[in-house]
Amino acid sequence: MSSSPHPVAAPAPTHYENFPVASWLCPPRLRPPIAAIYGFARTADDIADEGEAGAAERLDDLRAFRADLAAAAARGAAPSARWPEVFGPLAHAMRSFALPEPLLADLLSAFMQDIEKTRDGQGYADRAELLDYCRRSANPIGRLLLHLYGVDDARALAQSDAICSALQLINFWQDLSVDLPRGRFYLPHADSAVHGLAAKDFEGFRPLAPAAPPPAAIALIAGEVAWARALMNEGASLVHRLPGRAGWELRFVVQGGLRILDKIEALGCDSFSQRPTIGKADATLLAWRAFWMRRQSPAMKSFPR
Repeated sequence: MSSSPHPVAAPAPTHYENFPVASWLCPPRLRPPIAAIYGFARTADDIADEGEAGAAERLDDLRAFRADLAAAAARGAAPSARWPEVFGPLAHAMRSFALPEPLLADLLSAFMQDIEKTRDGQGYADRAELLDYCRRSANPIGRLLLHLYGVDDARALAQSDAICSALQLINFWQDLSVDLPRGRFYLPHADSAVHGLAAKDFEGFRPLAPAAPPPAAIALIAGEVAWARALMNEGASLVHRLPGRAGWELRFVVQGGLRILDKIEALGCDSFSQRPTIGKADATLLAWRAFWMRRQSPAMKSFPR
């Protein structure tokens, strides 16, 4: 639940904006349900992460949001009047496309967990625990999109999960300069310990600080970037399974995530000091990489850098 995941038709560097949002590449009939899913996730993320509310108030609001989701899923039940712009379109999409309520509920579960983790300073013990968070914070979006496209076999779902978890991890490693000053710590404690670091060692990190991060911190991020890249490549061949414009949408999402990793590496893995982003200057390279994915064998795991 880092900063928010972008322009509507571009792959993006931040959380829900990392996912396709009813762009021109989506079939017209699927734009309304995709926009409804996005609106639900974006609003819930804002409740959990934006503004000045305290943790207890955020949790109460997310519980109310969850109750409205249950009402939207139940025929004949009306959500509260708090978020009509969210639950009106969402209820229609759930009825028209049989969107699975548990996937939407998983998102709220992740947001609530993240508030607790941030409030008590626990953080995430290891990669398995962080991936469990990704399973609920990111993977449901991919599964909902596959549901809309009628793709539900186990291999495709696993590939989608790999891509979405990679996007969430990329968001974390991209946003270190934003999250650490706010007290949000997503680096697995076990990975930090391998480099002789603990969460307290990152408390003084600030963007553009005079002192460069220590070599141990840079080595830690290099390892996390490699992990996210491997996970993205593990799922990337899913682009060959989706038809037409959906496959092209996913190609740009995948390549947008990989491009952020390239930029972190170009910074010497120092995303503590500045936040790498994708801009118009990257468009030609992303298009070339997306086209190259179309031409390559689905089994190939590397892309032009």
